[in-house]
Amino acid sequence: MTKLTEIATYLGKENWDMTFITNPTTVNYLTGFAMDPHERILGLMIFPDREPLLFTPELEVEKAKAHVNFDVIGYADSENPWAKIKSHLVGRQIKIIAVEYDHLILSKSDGLKSVFDGISFNNLTPLINRMRLIKSEDEIQKMIVAGEYADRCFDIGFRFAASESGLTEMDVVAKIEFEMKRQGISEMSFDTMVLTGARAANPHGVPEAVTIQQNKLLLFDLGVMSNGYASDASRTISIGQPSDFDRKIYEITREAQQAAFDFVKPGVTAFEVDKVARDVITKAGYGEYFTHRTGHGIGMDVHEFPSIGGSEDITIEKGMCFSIEPGIYIPNQVGVRIEDCLYVTETGAKSFTQTSKDLLIF
Repeated sequence: MTKLTEIATYLGKENWDMTFITNPTTVNYLTGFAMDPHERILGLMIFPDREPLLFTPELEVEKAKAHVNFDVIGYADSENPWAKIKSHLVGRQIKIIAVEYDHLILSKSDGLKSVFDGISFNNLTPLINRMRLIKSEDEIQKMIVAGEYADRCFDIGFRFAASESGLTEMDVVAKIEFEMKRQGISEMSFDTMVLTGARAANPHGVPEAVTIQQNKLLLFDLGVMSNGYASDASRTISIGQPSDFDRKIYEITREAQQAAFDFVKPGVTAFEVDKVARDVITKAGYGEYFTHRTGHGIGMDVHEFPSIGGSEDITIEKGMCFSIEPGIYIPNQVGVRIEDCLYVTETGAKSFTQTSKDLLIF
């Protein structure tokens, strides 16, 4: 059963009339057609009883036709896209439209309501999440390559950060991203993070033109997009000799990350994985400084379903891919995070990244 057929069958079972999928990542996942519509309209319409339709800006029609084997409808900037959609569905009773609740914005829902009287929306997100949850061997191989590039980023960043004094966080970010461009990577999977000393105590800190401190820890969080799939990994190194306290916080974080990683296997729950990491940090006396979930799913998006957190009881299955990234963040003192993304095997898990998790001192 193809992905499109699976959705069509689901629509028939639920007595829903069609989908209108606007998330470019989901459209790519289902069809192989990748584009960013910007402010224009992209919509994948799947039906329970007929071939799908793909609705795109006119600028993208020829590209789309090279990727799909069903009708592609384009619209010019001068046309009303919603009226054009309706004209291609004349004679069909459209009352229930399946959409991704976490992506359909009000302007698009209002557009659909403007041409289909009395419609209602049902949520397609749980089905899409479930379909994307278990990665195929091909997907995992693409993510292995993305992970290899993340390892290259670490190597570049570590060596450059230690190459001379006076460099800033933004200097290191620029070096990493420049070298990735030279190696054919057109896009990072998120904004590269390089944070020095106590600045790393903000889990979502933003690099600035701040000079990298000597004898302090330096946190890296980065990833790339490769063949449509993301990598995401974190390492914390030391530029010069770290204090005994910083070294202690690092080793607690490393123990927590490794314990959770080693615990992963089919049959355990996301809640249990989170608890393993959290228990190590709590037992060491720093539980209040581990302020986020242990991990998140990864695939075509850098953050996907599921959440590996304290309220998640989803059972881990072979083929799932997610991060393990505990951290300790003590305001005005130190921040440490160690992260690998993994794929679940029949008996455990394997990492997409291989950079050492020993405390590297430069």
